[in-house]
Amino acid sequence: MNSILRSATRCLRPGGAAVWLSRHQRQTNGHVMSLAWARLLCTATGDIQKGIGEMVKKDKVVVFIKGTPAQPMCGFSNAVVQVLRMHGVDNYSAYNVLEDQDLRQGVKEFSNWPTIPQVYFNGEFVGGCDILLQMHQNGELVEELRKLGIHSALIEAEKEAQKTESDDKP
Repeated sequence: MNSILRSATRCLRPGGAAVWLSRHQRQTNGHVMSLAWARLLCTATGDIQKGIGEMVKKDKVVVFIKGTPAQPMCGFSNAVVQVLRMHGVDNYSAYNVLEDQDLRQGVKEFSNWPTIPQVYFNGEFVGGCDILLQMHQNGELVEELRKLGIHSALIEAEKEAQKTESDDKP
């Protein structure tokens, strides 16, 4: 059905490109809710970029991945989802770029970054999987999440481990 609508709307405006942002995936408390975001933009490239700009500002954490958080379709997207999960970040927007080729290409142009996944904090491009993993490994991700008002679950786990360790000592 989506492909029929996409095809039918491509001709709405000469010189325009139809972008079907068919699903906005949001993971909340470990569950993925599909919000019927079904928004059709039949516009020129500049408006596609404007639409992506609005998308990255919708939530504190926004990711463009292949697949969904519940079912990532590539190892790099899965790594981003797992890192966020380890830190207890479960309230974020995830956009599946496999649903729309225009979105997939548009986000690459928007960030001037050639690969997917892409991670945004407060509307600012952070990087891809490699950058997020590096931030996780060197502890920078905890600080960046704190700036967003998100308390990393890894810090709580570390505190709990230290408490348990000190309780076990005579």
